[in-house]
Amino acid sequence: MGFKRSILSGASEDRFEKLIRERLESGADKDKIDERIWDLFGEEWCIMFTDLSGFSRGVAKFGIIHFLQTIYESERLLIPVIDDFDGILLKVEGDSFLVLFKKVSKAIRAAIEMQKILNVYNKDRIDVEKVLLCVGLGYDRVLKIGDTDVYGSEVNAASKLGEDTAKAGEILVTDSVMEKAADMSDISFEKLKDIPPGAKGAYRIIYKI
Repeated sequence: MGFKRSILSGASEDRFEKLIRERLESGADKDKIDERIWDLFGEEWCIMFTDLSGFSRGVAKFGIIHFLQTIYESERLLIPVIDDFDGILLKVEGDSFLVLFKKVSKAIRAAIEMQKILNVYNKDRIDVEKVLLCVGLGYDRVLKIGDTDVYGSEVNAASKLGEDTAKAGEILVTDSVMEKAADMSDISFEKLKDIPPGAKGAYRIIYKI
């Protein structure tokens, strides 16, 4: 199974790179090649980026072992939630996750559950040992290349919201996510002034712990 998976993933990457090379050739019909790329790799996903608040400062102050402990605890606590809500963990880079969900509602439910679990976890811990989560969500048709990477304007917007804009405990979303979640009656949205590149609007989800 693992061998087959590596072939499939590699085949997607090879095909994508081949089309990009064709696009670079003199006289290439870029519109036609772009259409082929989107036909092959275009898929609709809800994109989640997570980040740990104050993490870099904590590493500088408390050292690498504290860094590894916090990473371990975040993965132990949060990856089962991703599985429970049918998310695909595409990347783990330092203290950040890149996760894909087919349904916006499941992505939001997963983000809320993550915050609830960490709220309980943090209650009896000193500040330095708390795991403080920031979440950004985007939704659109994106380019998904095998199980290695994903590209698109909403990917960039979700990354900006989750890794740069959100504070501890916040779940920030693009207008595309907000529109898809309009029928979720137990949450509400607060409009943000700052809109990340790639989105038309940005919102903070108001939820109950």
